[in-house]
Amino acid sequence: MRIVSLLPSSTEILCELGLFDQLVGVTHECDYPPNVSGLPKVTNSQIPEHATSLEIDTLVREKLNQTRALYSLDKAAMELLQPDLIVTQTLCDVCAVERTEVERIASSLKSQPKIVNLEPACLIDLYSCVLQVASALDEVQCKLTGRPSEDYARRANTYIAQLQARVATVSQRTQALIVRPKVVLLEWIDPLFSSGHWNPELVELAGGLEMVGIAGARSKTIPWQSLVESAPEVMVIACCGFSIDRTLQDLPILISNPHWESLPCAKTKRVYVVDGSAYFNRPGPRLVDSLEILANALHPHSHPLPPNLSPAVPIEKLRA
Repeated sequence: MRIVSLLPSSTEILCELGLFDQLVGVTHECDYPPNVSGLPKVTNSQIPEHATSLEIDTLVREKLNQTRALYSLDKAAMELLQPDLIVTQTLCDVCAVERTEVERIASSLKSQPKIVNLEPACLIDLYSCVLQVASALDEVQCKLTGRPSEDYARRANTYIAQLQARVATVSQRTQALIVRPKVVLLEWIDPLFSSGHWNPELVELAGGLEMVGIAGARSKTIPWQSLVESAPEVMVIACCGFSIDRTLQDLPILISNPHWESLPCAKTKRVYVVDGSAYFNRPGPRLVDSLEILANALHPHSHPLPPNLSPAVPIEKLRA
């Protein structure tokens, strides 16, 4: 089987199901697990390499108005790879290749690949996506070999059970908590964006009260007044697509605002930065890692951090 993944999250799912050796192409953003970085890249971005956060936001809004995506698919690369399966998404209008472009190029290929569109909006959808990918894998395997296969479905159910057990562990610890802090999880700094989709759900599971973001809804621009009125006791900054180092470049924009010092979280120094590229904004298996990191930041005494994860970083430590 020859597989092309057009999502970092689906690349992670495929690798967790043991399909690394059958991945023949990935996006320019796929970086986990680390060994996928050597695979052929089939997408290109129209975002300038050194664009500021405000410039990126402006470009995204322009593309939305034009109903165009920020990423394009390399037709020549796809013709060379001739995949049997393409995994893509329809969740975000600009953060992946347009569905119509994928379908147009796929229909021109001799291999006539199956296309799987993922559209997760909440944590339970992550499990559905794993099953959806597994079902497609079994279907393509049957097409190629002429024999029915349920092996990938079995792998998927086993892996989902492992993820659900970890979530249940966090949820059980949270149920014993008496105090739950008011939390704001930001997905962008310039301009301010609330959290969306699965992230408010993660806040609740971790033992916090998300004050701005709405579970299952898209993240949205918020005015500073909304942030002030929400009076967050804890702030977690998970800029979409940004590493901690890249987010650090935007911190002065946040903390120089005249309202910053009035926020309870700023007064008590409970403001944390996390890797928004690896966690929180990538709807793959590491959403469960994100939950564990968040729970530890909110309630370190109740939620010990698994040894394989790095904690959320207080901005005071980053500014030191």
